[in-house]
Amino acid sequence: MKKKLLIFVVFVIFGGFLLYNYIYKEHRNIANETESFVVTVVDLKEDFSKNDSLANAKYLDKTIVIYGKITSMDLSNKMLMIDTSLAAVIKDNNVELKQNDSIKLKGRFIGYDDLLEEFKMDECSIIE
Repeated sequence: MKKKLLIFVVFVIFGGFLLYNYIYKEHRNIANETESFVVTVVDLKEDFSKNDSLANAKYLDKTIVIYGKITSMDLSNKMLMIDTSLAAVIKDNNVELKQNDSIKLKGRFIGYDDLLEEFKMDECSIIE
């Protein structure tokens, strides 16, 4: 009887350990991940205009590097608009940026907003 109880306790502890590690996974560090794609905003638009469901499957929740020009910015909210079509949330706040500067961003693609007709990325870091 004591042997069965000991085996049960070991399984409960082991199961609890696995459950804890599953629930409290380490967060993704987008800046350290290898990018899946390197594209321009124009290429992204083309892919979504051809077939949006395939493009979503290709890019959604992936780390991508994207090129473009800054068309507007709101540094108080850490938001950049790239080529009037990509809204990017940057992590760095200590950067010197100007409108119409060319920029290269690495971040997580989170989707296309049909209502605003813009692409969205978050956790972006500026690549020199």
